[in-house]
Amino acid sequence: MTAARALRERPPGQGQPWPWLLPAVAVLALFYAIPVLDVVRLAFSDATLIAPATGLSLDAMRAILGDPALRKVLATTAIFVAVNVVALQLAGLSIALLIVRGERRGLKGMAAFRTLVLAAWVVPGIANGLIWGLLFDEAPYGTLNSLLGYAGLGPVAWLSDPRMALVSAVIANLWQGTAFSMIVFYAARRGIPPVLYEVAELDAAGPWRTFRSITLPLMRRAIAVNSVLVSVQTLNTFDSILALTGGGPGRATEVLALFTFNTVFYNLDLAGGAVLALLLFAAGMTLTLLIGWIGRDRGAS
Repeated sequence: MTAARALRERPPGQGQPWPWLLPAVAVLALFYAIPVLDVVRLAFSDATLIAPATGLSLDAMRAILGDPALRKVLATTAIFVAVNVVALQLAGLSIALLIVRGERRGLKGMAAFRTLVLAAWVVPGIANGLIWGLLFDEAPYGTLNSLLGYAGLGPVAWLSDPRMALVSAVIANLWQGTAFSMIVFYAARRGIPPVLYEVAELDAAGPWRTFRSITLPLMRRAIAVNSVLVSVQTLNTFDSILALTGGGPGRATEVLALFTFNTVFYNLDLAGGAVLALLLFAAGMTLTLLIGWIGRDRGAS
């Protein structure tokens, strides 16, 4: 038996996968593993943005972890991520179900509505912050305060009040990020066989029971995946906040990603930024593992 004939007669799945996986592993190592290892090296150095490292040191790690501002930044980040993840899930799921229901009933304008939601997703983060900065402008000509004035309500300190500034940052991120959740949930909902809903109608099941017994269980995996993606994406958000509030007033809206950016590009502390980048990476991995564990636990129960 020749070698070519042996390869042809070999059952599928018994070949060696490494010749196919090695190129992908090499690309991932080049673009991901090597930069991560370099960040680890910089975290244990005294490197700055204008001077290379002169040796290994724990000074940057001690300085960053002992910085009193870090606790405030972590608390702000936790609030920002938690609120956004829950709100993005609810908003995306609601819009996706609304579009599917409208398409099922043959309502006109569903495609235009879907496109309108997706339009916010393609707006760059900096532009998103600038747009909402104009809407939240506290001057008399500010859009939202002008509308409130017409309604007989007083102006709101959207950006100068610490609590309202964080609310404003959440709203801006929610407006832009809802489209991504909507796409995930829309695809998952369209993948559910229509016959299941037809059977539910024959059983006289109401909308809430249909959602709880059919839609939610069959979309649980999509919800878990979207939770991971949205959590990591929100955790790394800083551009829209940078354009909207700059992290202020004070540190009211300075999240961990923005704190890392400021440490490197304003304080020129490359080693400190590397420490914060590792902290950001650890937070993202923790969220991913936690959400994955919760999803598996719910599926098992």
